[in-house]
Amino acid sequence: MNSLVTLNPELAALSRIIVLAALTVYSVAFIVLTWSLTIKAGAKKQTSPLATKLDKIGFALMWVGVIAHFIGVLTRGVAAQRVPWANMYEFSVTGSFVVTFIYLVAVFWKDVKFIASFVSGFVVLIIGTANTLYYVQVESLMPALQDYWLVIHVSVAILATAFFMIAAALAGILILKTTKRFKKMNILKVFPNEEKLERLSYQFNIIGFILWSFTLIAGAIWADKAWHRFWGWDTKEVWTFIIWTIYAAYLHATTTRGWEGRKAAWLILIGFAAILFNFTIVNLYFKGLHVYSGL
Repeated sequence: MNSLVTLNPELAALSRIIVLAALTVYSVAFIVLTWSLTIKAGAKKQTSPLATKLDKIGFALMWVGVIAHFIGVLTRGVAAQRVPWANMYEFSVTGSFVVTFIYLVAVFWKDVKFIASFVSGFVVLIIGTANTLYYVQVESLMPALQDYWLVIHVSVAILATAFFMIAAALAGILILKTTKRFKKMNILKVFPNEEKLERLSYQFNIIGFILWSFTLIAGAIWADKAWHRFWGWDTKEVWTFIIWTIYAAYLHATTTRGWEGRKAAWLILIGFAAILFNFTIVNLYFKGLHVYSGL
C-alpha cells in the first residue's frame, strides 16, 4: 500500500466536533433513561406513562447520537484516507459507535431495553475518555499497519468487544440482584429475573467468543505475513489469548460443569476487565510490536 496519502486536518477537526456532539446527545439520553429507571423503581404499578414516554425519548436520542457518531467516525476515516481505528482514540470512538449500534439493533430482537442507561453511560465514558486522554492528530499509517488485514483483524475485534460489553452489563446486573446487600433495592426490581439475565448474557457471549476466536486466528495469519511467524509471545498476543481463555473457561464451565448465576457472571466480568486492561494498560505501559496507541 502507498503510505503517501493526503491528510485532511480540517476534516479531522470537524470529525471531532461531530463526535463531541454525539457525546452530548448520548449524555442527555443517559440522563433521560436513568430518570425513567428511577420512576419505574418507585412506581406502584408495573407500567408508568411518564417512564414509557421517557424511554421513547431516550431511545430516540440514542438513535440521533449513533447517526451523528457514525458521521464523526466516517469523516475521521476520510480525513485520514484509511479505516478509522489505527490508534487508541480512533479505536475508542469507532468501538463505542459499534457498541451503540449493535445494542440498538439488538433491541428489535431481544428484550434488552432495560440496560439502555448502562450502554449509554458506558459510551459517554468511553468517548469522554478518548477525547480527553487519547486524542491525537490525524496521521498516516505506519508501514506495519498498511495491510488489508488491519480492516479484517481489528474490525472483528471491535465487533467482539461490543458483544462482550453488552454481556458484561447483563452479568453486572445479575450480580447486583443476587447480592444480599443490594437485592432489596427497588431499582433492581425493574430488571428481569436471574435466569433471563443469564440466558441473554450467554447469547451475547457466544457471539462475542466466536468473533474473538476469529480475531485471534486472523491476528496469527497477519503476524505470519508481517513478521514471518504466527506467534511470538508479544504482550498483546498473550493478552488476546488470555481473554480468549477466560471466555472459553466461562463457556466450558456453564455448559459442562453446571456453573450458573453469580459464579458465571463473575467470570464474564473478569473477561471484560481483561479486555479493558488489554486496551488501556497494555497499550499505554507495555512495550511490544502491537503497541499502536498513537500517544
